[in-house]
Amino acid sequence: MTITTSTVEVDGGRLDVESWGDPGDPTVLLLAGTSCTRDWWPPSFCHSLMARKALVIRFDQRDTGSSTHWPVGAPAYGLPDLVDDAIAVLDALGISDAHLVGFSQGGWVAQNLGVHHPDRVASLTLVATRPIAHGPADPDLPEVTGGLLAAWDALTEPNWDDPAAIVDYLVEGERVLAGDRFDESAVRSVCAAAVARSREPRELRSIDNHTIMNTGPRWREALGRIVAPTTVLHGALDPLFPPPNGESLAQEITGAEFRLLPGVGHELPERAWLAVIDAIADHFVGESGPA
Repeated sequence: MTITTSTVEVDGGRLDVESWGDPGDPTVLLLAGTSCTRDWWPPSFCHSLMARKALVIRFDQRDTGSSTHWPVGAPAYGLPDLVDDAIAVLDALGISDAHLVGFSQGGWVAQNLGVHHPDRVASLTLVATRPIAHGPADPDLPEVTGGLLAAWDALTEPNWDDPAAIVDYLVEGERVLAGDRFDESAVRSVCAAAVARSREPRELRSIDNHTIMNTGPRWREALGRIVAPTTVLHGALDPLFPPPNGESLAQEITGAEFRLLPGVGHELPERAWLAVIDAIADHFVGESGPA
């Protein structure tokens, strides 16, 4: 197994990037959700993708992990910059196009890449996402569930100088998004890794910057321009973006396939990995040479 780390310079900052596998294999670029570090794509998940003969790339987005952080409440970037960041990662690694996997907000980045940069997109696998950005849902899309809103209101902000308290806070934030089972041990491992890699715990206060950044122009009306083969996967118990969000997304992308993940919430639990990895690999099995 080969793991390569690099730093990619972007407008206003830098991104910490990891590549897993053989550069001669098709490239899979993993795009994490709101405020999530690359740790939300666990090593075992990356290993499983590598076993399907893929070069797997994961990276810390702006305001996460070891990448550049902005002042709390003042992100000097927007969703269009995150789209450009994905292109910058591919350019820095000399990759012409990739199979994109976007979870939640990462799905918005992937959708925009499919609309505006079709030559860089070999396929799309969109997980737990919807065709619009943060904010009120369109009239035809279901809103966040009342139960999740109540659970969020009950969360107490941690002492940002206490790494253990931050891990507990992140775990509870994931718990309220889960479906019918919550693997606390696995989630705690992810959250602990994210906190441990931050240069100082208080930097994690900027995790909410993603929720207030400029999301740029709407793209839902342009989804019909996507030409990349697309699979949409959605948790049947997703409380943040209930399933009709994913169903509508699939309907608006020509030829897209929709697959429901039973018992899954707004999460990527290990019990769903095989279904997700199968969906990703379906797009590149038999492909030769670099993606």
